[in-house]
Amino acid sequence: MTIKLKTLRPLALAFGLALALSPLALGQTPTQNSSTPTVRSVSSGEKMKIKGVVVKRDADTFTIRDLTGNDTVVRLTDKTSVKTNGPNFLRGGTNYAQTNILRGLNLEVEGRGGSSGELIADRIRFNEADMRVARSVESRAAPLEDRATSTETKLGQVEENAQRLSGQLDELAAVANTAKGGARAAQETADAAVTGVNETNDRISALDDYVPQTSTAVNFKVNSAVLSPDAKTKLDELATRALNTKGYVVEVAGFTDATGGIEKNRLLSQHRADAVIRYLVENHQIPLRRIITPYGYGKSNPVADNTTREGREQNRRVEVKLLVNKGLTQPAPTISKPSSE
Repeated sequence: MTIKLKTLRPLALAFGLALALSPLALGQTPTQNSSTPTVRSVSSGEKMKIKGVVVKRDADTFTIRDLTGNDTVVRLTDKTSVKTNGPNFLRGGTNYAQTNILRGLNLEVEGRGGSSGELIADRIRFNEADMRVARSVESRAAPLEDRATSTETKLGQVEENAQRLSGQLDELAAVANTAKGGARAAQETADAAVTGVNETNDRISALDDYVPQTSTAVNFKVNSAVLSPDAKTKLDELATRALNTKGYVVEVAGFTDATGGIEKNRLLSQHRADAVIRYLVENHQIPLRRIITPYGYGKSNPVADNTTREGREQNRRVEVKLLVNKGLTQPAPTISKPSSE
């Protein structure tokens, strides 16, 4: 029986989405019923071609899981070719930056085994539709990952506040049983305890909220994705501020003016966004996990009139926003002891 590729693609996309949002892909602890995937070791020099879904992404490597449940670590090099599948064997697909390899992306990797058991990638291919699905997955998974990291770093402080609160409640019980006027002291301590608990809960709830701290826009010449000296200066200032901030993420969006076709403008705006990401990563070592997946909006969302030269210059831009975790900007809750009489 023959199964058409159009029938398999929705299944593959659903499989990639499930893996990318699974506890293992998001760095969470698996339940007792979860099965641990097998990590494949590739022999040095062994040729291999693997199809599967990206479940983990690091700076120079990513992990792909095939349909049999095997995980393989893939290492990227300067020679790795990253492209979409072409319409036929005579025409190649679109070249993409390595930063576009995202969790949840269904792809095919071809390469040779390295010295550490990983697969050194020579060629990576995927479909445009799978890329759009992966971007949707990443836009949801990245904030969850940052929220988990922030929650972990603040867990000690929350536990300390809880222990302090417990000790104050014990002290309240002793005062109520042995001291005159314990009712008033108990009321004050109870009010303070409720306030502290509410503040703590509000702070924890805010860990998945991000508020803009600063933003900047860098402009480009016609049909160009090359950063100007002025654009680099603006990005230097934003990167310095980001590296001195806790709990931040960077949002990057590329745009064009109204000149040219829709598809051409979409690709050009994506290349402009990729150029900004590459500059922040290579020149300022901004971690990839701190960068929300860049996206090219083409000629949509203009900020100025496209019928004028000045307006078109303003629309040829990349908007870069520095977002800060709202939960980390709030002060830690404090509990006051009752006044003594």
